[in-house]
Amino acid sequence: MAHHALLVEDDNAIATVIRVALEDEGFEVDTCDTVAGRDASLEQRDYGVMLTDVMLLDGDGIETLGAVRERYPEMPVIILSAQNTLDTAVRATERGAFEYFPKPFDLNELVRATRQAVDSRKTGMIGEEAGAQGLPLIGRSQAMQEVYRLITRVLGNDLTVLVLGESGTGKELVAEAIHELGARKQGPFVAVNTAAIPRELIESELFGHEKGAFTGATARHIGKFEQAHGGTLFLDEIGDMPAEAQTRLLRALQSGRIRRVGGSEEIAVNVRIVAATNRDLLPLIAAGDFREDLYYRLNVVPIKLPPLRDRTTDIAPLALHFLSRAANEGLPRRSLAEDAAQLLAQQPWRGNVRELQNLVYRAALLSREDVIDAATVRSLLDTAPASGGQASQQDIGSAVDSWLDEIQFSPGNLYHEALAELERPIFRHALSRTGGNQLKAAQLLGINRNTLRKRLSELEIDPDSFSRN
Repeated sequence: MAHHALLVEDDNAIATVIRVALEDEGFEVDTCDTVAGRDASLEQRDYGVMLTDVMLLDGDGIETLGAVRERYPEMPVIILSAQNTLDTAVRATERGAFEYFPKPFDLNELVRATRQAVDSRKTGMIGEEAGAQGLPLIGRSQAMQEVYRLITRVLGNDLTVLVLGESGTGKELVAEAIHELGARKQGPFVAVNTAAIPRELIESELFGHEKGAFTGATARHIGKFEQAHGGTLFLDEIGDMPAEAQTRLLRALQSGRIRRVGGSEEIAVNVRIVAATNRDLLPLIAAGDFREDLYYRLNVVPIKLPPLRDRTTDIAPLALHFLSRAANEGLPRRSLAEDAAQLLAQQPWRGNVRELQNLVYRAALLSREDVIDAATVRSLLDTAPASGGQASQQDIGSAVDSWLDEIQFSPGNLYHEALAELERPIFRHALSRTGGNQLKAAQLLGINRNTLRKRLSELEIDPDSFSRN
């Protein structure tokens, strides 16, 4: 028995290719190119599956999908979109799409997904209030589309995710997206860099300790697992975790219970684990430096982040995003010339997105014009550190010297006015990274919270404007 499929696509060439491919698989395919045509077709026939583009001649296929899903709850819907952003993927999924395919797509994979949709008749909404607005995952490349699709697939469950990728590719941003878009968004998001904690303290940091557990333990300490209860725990650089801590971590993941160092009571914890590493864990397993059973416990859903050199079409949009963010953090508002964007796209970016961000921020500070041109970018590339990504003290000093030459200060007040101007973007950056949390911002800056509050008031910076809520 042939299955009926409705294809809603306003590009005749794409519609023809999909229709022929589905008919070769035994489908009977009806086509239309508008929301009105879609609704009329649905009234006339019971379809086994619908495939629909997002931007149609008379409306948005996603925005009107909710009404379709409400009226035909058993009919799976596959979304096709040239608007290849995380926001589009999440909007499609939250409105009950069976699958999301960014254009251009693999035709064989689309046909296979259509067959699966008909066979399974799956629906399932992920979260009615989910949304990707404001998340700094930027990119429309094919490599990033797979990342977006995988993120949307883990939002409605608590499966453990392992984020893989080189340093600077944005692994923590993926973890934050999974938390902020998922069912645990009302809970805490706790991030810990396991490579930055001394070996002798890592168990205390993760699981906490009781008073007197060891020399210097003058009070009970609540560990990261308990802090993340009801939310998400992000374990960064998991490949550098000491072997003894790996054993306790595995036990906590298997049982859902932890025990503070020096304690006898087992404590139930309810956390979602997202782990990340820039290392290949399989050689570490072969060398006996990483537990194989822990690897399989963490690697339930792997998400591989591509290096920036493999998605050059995303470089210009990323640069524009960082220019906008730099302006919001107090740096001069700049735009990017086309020749500058082309030059950026030709670079190897060994430091990945982090290196690009650092260069864009320097360009925003040092450019003598409102439009950053290729000459400015080239001069900064020529003076960039060979390792990529991190500016040296000499680079920063040169940047500040150039900036001081450009700014007019009141006579006899250079020190205080310059200090205020330098503090403003630093404080704004710290508040931006911590979502407006003054305590966390003070900890990040290494200053007292009262000092931070005083300076924010004097500089007329509103911390609430950085809130993520």
